[in-house]
Amino acid sequence: MPSMPRPDAVTVPDSVQAFLTGTALVAAFTTMRPDGTPHVAPVRFTWDADAQLARVMTVRSSRKARNLLATPGAPVALCQVDGFRWVTLEGTGTVVTDPERVALGARLYAKRYWSAPPTPSDRVVIEIAVDRVLSLNA
Repeated sequence: MPSMPRPDAVTVPDSVQAFLTGTALVAAFTTMRPDGTPHVAPVRFTWDADAQLARVMTVRSSRKARNLLATPGAPVALCQVDGFRWVTLEGTGTVVTDPERVALGARLYAKRYWSAPPTPSDRVVIEIAVDRVLSLNA
């Protein structure tokens, strides 16, 4: 299933693309709880430059997934840091259960992290449609 660029795509410089696919492998993922307080969790993620989507593999019962299920279309942020370099991807987070899209997320994860993600029965992928990119030294 090829990824297609979104019509409202943001510009992501080559240096940022390289940082998002490089050796810094963990990011802080922020969602909002139903009470309005932030939930921040370390996650592994993949970056799909063509679709301008970041993907986070998780389970439906996780706090991050439950936050997004409680408020569909909620804004989220994913921040990868390596020393004094960082990139934050902001956008809309969606919990996806479609088996083909979950499988794609798992394949991309396995490629980046050299092993397949866990396969619990309630596995989902969170897709982050990026609409803003912030960075420093990346």
